[in-house]
Amino acid sequence: MTQEVEIEFKSMLTKDEYETLLAAYDLTDEVKWQANDYFDTPTFELKKHGAALRIREKKNGQVLTLKQPHEVGLLETHAAINEEEAENLFKYGIIHDDQMTAALAPFNLSGPLEHLGRLETKRAEIATPDGLLVLDESHYLEIHDYEIEFEVTDEAKGKIAFEQLLREHGIPLRPAKNKIVRFMEEKVRRNQG
Repeated sequence: MTQEVEIEFKSMLTKDEYETLLAAYDLTDEVKWQANDYFDTPTFELKKHGAALRIREKKNGQVLTLKQPHEVGLLETHAAINEEEAENLFKYGIIHDDQMTAALAPFNLSGPLEHLGRLETKRAEIATPDGLLVLDESHYLEIHDYEIEFEVTDEAKGKIAFEQLLREHGIPLRPAKNKIVRFMEEKVRRNQG
């Protein structure tokens, strides 16, 4: 298990802006597929605490991640899982990793974990002197969107660099919620509708 604090800035993009940035950073042929499967209790107990649980699947394996609020950014707790462990979470809501179970314990979940759905992303990323630039095209719950993320280690310097990057490419800042938040809000909306 590993933990890290994620500090990132985001903005929604149009399809044209996304494609322009891919070309500008020579990333058109560097796009990679990944999928996020999201889990919560039937009453969205993790969401109510501002937390989220996902399995991220890439070509080289799967990682279970708990994201929760932190003083700056989000605290991410990661545990590599195998196919059997993933299947047990999908089918039965069971987590086998003791450290991940301990990380979830403070939430005192009263209901079982269940699979809420999948968000698939085509992602391209490149390290810049100021931070990691990430371009995402995502599909989930019949939604299709584009965003830019800028992951940094220094919040103040990162904010300045991110705003400068947007200005350089003539892109307005369109505040973006995390993918998991967008997914959960759409899931709740659909459950209520």
